[in-house]
Amino acid sequence: MDCPACGFSFGSDQKECPRCGLILSRYKKRPADSHKEVVPICSSDDVNDSESLISAIFFHVKPGSDSVDFSLRTAFAVCMMVWGVVLAFAARSGEGGGFGFWHLVNLPFHEAGHIFTRPFGHLIMSLGGTLGQLAMPLVCMAVFLLKKRDPFAAGFCLWWLGVNFLDIAPYIGDARSLTLPLLGGNVGSSSPYGFHDWEYILTETGLLSYDTFFSRLAIIIGALMIVASGVWWASLLKKYHGSMEG
Repeated sequence: MDCPACGFSFGSDQKECPRCGLILSRYKKRPADSHKEVVPICSSDDVNDSESLISAIFFHVKPGSDSVDFSLRTAFAVCMMVWGVVLAFAARSGEGGGFGFWHLVNLPFHEAGHIFTRPFGHLIMSLGGTLGQLAMPLVCMAVFLLKKRDPFAAGFCLWWLGVNFLDIAPYIGDARSLTLPLLGGNVGSSSPYGFHDWEYILTETGLLSYDTFFSRLAIIIGALMIVASGVWWASLLKKYHGSMEG
């Protein structure tokens, strides 16, 4: 059968459209509107078209948005962008402890990364904390895009990934000064060699003198991702506004 919303063909035993997420039972319960023609968002003839596929994945908006939904999404996006600017300035000033809530959210994933990479040696284990911290938003983004069909939530994951880059920037920049507080209340200067992840990583790779460069690079990447999430949200909000009922 073909989806009445996007025209995608799928098995008749499925309860919702794999492309646009339309729940068929809810669609059937809606009163018929004989004077309106259903215009497919993306016909089955152009399923293989790359532009249509990208739009269906990254800019899919479920029909039927109302003014309350649109207002809440807009307020959320604005708040996250303001928060992102605050965090970017905190990272730029080297305030590794200035992230508060988000630092605590990221900490379990950081420590889990150390655990999962422990079998691969001390260097990879040290890097594993940062990799684990960065991997979690990517995993969530993939789930929201491919499983939940919710690119607005995926935009938040991109924002979160950018914040994670900002979060690790002061840690990288502390590789030589070793003054930031670490887990357990220690600081790098009073801890054994290897306890401070980025001191160990950059020393072992001969790049310790580039700690400031890598720190600033992480800030730039993080800031660009936050800006990208804002642009993504703005594009989606424009589509939400266009699909509002009434």
